[in-house]
Amino acid sequence: MHKNTICLWYDHDAEEAARFYTSLFPNSKFGAVHRAPSDYPDGKAGDVLTVEFTVAGIPCIGLNGGPHFKHSEAFSFQISTKDQEETDRYWNAIINNGGQESQCGWCRDKWGLSWQITPQVLTEAMALGGVKAKRAFDAMMPMTRIIIADIEAAMKGA
Repeated sequence: MHKNTICLWYDHDAEEAARFYTSLFPNSKFGAVHRAPSDYPDGKAGDVLTVEFTVAGIPCIGLNGGPHFKHSEAFSFQISTKDQEETDRYWNAIINNGGQESQCGWCRDKWGLSWQITPQVLTEAMALGGVKAKRAFDAMMPMTRIIIADIEAAMKGA
């Protein structure tokens, strides 16, 4: 058992979400499924209540708590990518599985959870500060999926 685990609330599909995440990201694994020992407000005895899983090294529990609470952009997973191929692979997997595009490398999966698919070049540009960071930031702002070549060109002033 981990000292700190992220608990993610789902309506009734925590297991499906966990299987999707763990099939997509490296250093992820699907763990135990725990079933409700008796009826509860939004489920019956024997229904999947919680699912243990790890996403990109982060331990999580998916809780099938019903429709009472929804995910928001106030919480997101930030996934660092090394190149455009990796960026596109994660982005497209989330979007093509019922997700939605947002701005600046953010997207939402079909369960409403937010993801930041962030190329390392963008993080590095922001860390530089100054004019290069401003150029990278200004180039990023109108983007949905981050285009690394455009960030690199902006940093050079092109």
